[in-house]
Amino acid sequence: MAAVGAPTAQALAQAVSGQFAQSGLVGALQGPTQANTVPASFKEAPQLAELVKQGKLPPVAQRIPAEPMVLKPLESAGRYGGTWRRAFIGPSDGENGNRINASDKLLFWDYNGNKIVPSVAKGWEMSKDGKTTTLFLRKGMKWADGAPFTADDFVFWFEDLYSNKDIVPTPISDMTPDGKPGRVVKIDETTVQFQFDTPFYLFIDLLAGDTLIGGGQSVRQATSFTYGAYSPAHYLKQFLPKYSSEAEVTKRAKEAGFDTWVRALHVKKDWQLNPALPTIGPWRTVRPINTPTWAMERNPYYWAVDTDGNQLPYIDNIVMTLAEDLEVVNLRAMAGEFDEQERHISLAKLPVILENRERGKYDVHLDLAFNGADTVFLFNMSYKGDPEIAKWIQTTDFRRALSLSIDREQMNETFWLGLGTPGSIAPNESLPQSPGPEWRTKWSTYDPATANKMLDAIGLSKKDRDGYRLRTDNGQRLVIQIQAVNALLPWVQHSEMVSQFWRKVGIYADVKEMERNLNLQRIMGNDHHVAAWQNGGSELLYLFPRHTLPVDPTEPFLGPEICKWYASDGKQGTPPADANLLRALQLFRGAAGQQEDERNKTAQEIWRILVDNQYGIGICGQSPAAQGVRIVGRRLGNIPGRACIAQHCRTPGSSHPETWFYKA
Repeated sequence: MAAVGAPTAQALAQAVSGQFAQSGLVGALQGPTQANTVPASFKEAPQLAELVKQGKLPPVAQRIPAEPMVLKPLESAGRYGGTWRRAFIGPSDGENGNRINASDKLLFWDYNGNKIVPSVAKGWEMSKDGKTTTLFLRKGMKWADGAPFTADDFVFWFEDLYSNKDIVPTPISDMTPDGKPGRVVKIDETTVQFQFDTPFYLFIDLLAGDTLIGGGQSVRQATSFTYGAYSPAHYLKQFLPKYSSEAEVTKRAKEAGFDTWVRALHVKKDWQLNPALPTIGPWRTVRPINTPTWAMERNPYYWAVDTDGNQLPYIDNIVMTLAEDLEVVNLRAMAGEFDEQERHISLAKLPVILENRERGKYDVHLDLAFNGADTVFLFNMSYKGDPEIAKWIQTTDFRRALSLSIDREQMNETFWLGLGTPGSIAPNESLPQSPGPEWRTKWSTYDPATANKMLDAIGLSKKDRDGYRLRTDNGQRLVIQIQAVNALLPWVQHSEMVSQFWRKVGIYADVKEMERNLNLQRIMGNDHHVAAWQNGGSELLYLFPRHTLPVDPTEPFLGPEICKWYASDGKQGTPPADANLLRALQLFRGAAGQQEDERNKTAQEIWRILVDNQYGIGICGQSPAAQGVRIVGRRLGNIPGRACIAQHCRTPGSSHPETWFYKA
């Protein structure tokens, strides 16, 4: 745990010097663990007990499955009650709540982030040939409205949602190893199989990862991407033509204000927007995300208990209040208005955050990441809007030169307080998929002289009177646009500094600040040149590749047409013109059928290709910058000293917030 009242100046100095352990800001990785023994009896929150007394809920023993998930809390069994105060920045900030409810995934990771553990599924098996994965569900588990949760909900998702081209136009790679579609089969009420025609040894990891198949229900579902691998059939059937008629569901959709029945369905299956949707996470929405206050209440049918038999969660409600921007989030956090907030807290404000600890009655924890780049500039490798721009951003030496022009040490001091590790997008060298320490600096040191020579050599030697390089088609100034949003990090400010470095080598860069939804719309429309984001999650490349490889149509930063091509196995979109990128994609697809050791070697080769070709230019990483500065009110119990903030851990999900509680 962070040292309460530790001298601010000393703590910060030690953190900046790399002496994290001595700073009192970084503890040991901690969290609850799963127990094997089911308690003999169960207890519930007082508010639920009152509903039972009124006849509005069945007794707690009838609401909890015969085989619940049993969690041993980090410190002790908690007290029921309280409202978790938190901030969000608008309808685009759905991940804020998704991560809190992340235990609704089929499989998950322990608090260390290195071991797959049961979650919704109590267990799993994979056949020796890797073609069949069997999940065993919890007998007697129920949706938040009390309806049974069974294998039928998986078959419904697969047959009626995922396989319907109106609902999911592009198949997901998680269900199509080697381009061959898989199947979901009900064995009995609590047993479901995923069957494939080719070995798919990666599938268990995908089910546990932040992937399209393993995402769980608590993700943004209001897009055309329908995350797997289950949905409440008893509720959603009413919105499908198959169970009435297209005329009927279209009529009802239009009466509800939607253009089409498909659009209505996407909203109705989104837990953030539809409080009536049955869910299985620890909390359920009661006031939607598109209001100034996103509010949740405990799920009375939540299927987890502590080792004393107390049904989780301990905390009654979650209330997220809208903040207009990141500055407001940080100011309010420092004023003690939030009980726990790691999302949108700025590392650059760490000195003043530490100074205000006593006044705000909170502790500060720094959670370190292992991904290579908290900020990465991703090039659109399928851009076609301006052939001249497309030619250059899709030229390898152009991207290498731009990377060499950036002074990462200066950016580290300015934005990371010196706490980041400057370099490429490659992950921490301690990880089994790392290509090696030399790839952290490949094309990623400050060398503007070489950058200038490279730009001259590729044909951009002519300049205007201000020293900016000219287009080769019409002699006008070459202008590269960088799209950026201020979301988890101040990427607009990062982009402004990078644009100045690029201008110093003659490339005029124009930064376009955008709202997050508009930013994604332009990216999905193939309209962007370069986009600023991060590659968190790529430390386990196969589980979250979307910000590193063009494989996922949901966030196609590196080229939407290539993402469609990859996800559809060539039936949609266009393949990459870049031979090295094509090779990386071929390696990535082939890894699904490999055992772990071979997969890791393949990942190393992919990383070498990615870094050598600079499809994404990394700045600094391996820091607490992205959701790793945690402000925690001192009344909260069972809080870990350090949390896993990798994407697959779904920060703070793998710390199981349902075990947090308010002390007396």
